[in-house]
Amino acid sequence: MTVEETLAGLVERFNRHAERTPASAEELAGLARTIEIRLTDAGTYAVDLAGGRLANLRSGPAPQADVTITTDVATFHGLVRKEIGPMKALVTRKLAIDGRLEDKLLFRKLL
Repeated sequence: MTVEETLAGLVERFNRHAERTPASAEELAGLARTIEIRLTDAGTYAVDLAGGRLANLRSGPAPQADVTITTDVATFHGLVRKEIGPMKALVTRKLAIDGRLEDKLLFRKLL
């Protein structure tokens, strides 16, 4: 599966979860964020969070990202498959999240 397919799958999974879990969607309803995903060995992608849903997944950097997630493809796939946890990836410096603390905590909800 390509990185683009994996990201699109994550967006779909997140949005399905938001539809099935009104409390989760409610919690995120007031947030509007642009999230940039930098894969050091595979390019940069961006996606928007608004109204409790992810949309507008695109290739390339975001002009004004609120949260920037930086990792490599292997770690990215490990996170998606739950082979490595976000905390372990952060502690081992395989993952970096730049943004406000509340936005960093948002990362856990995206997986």
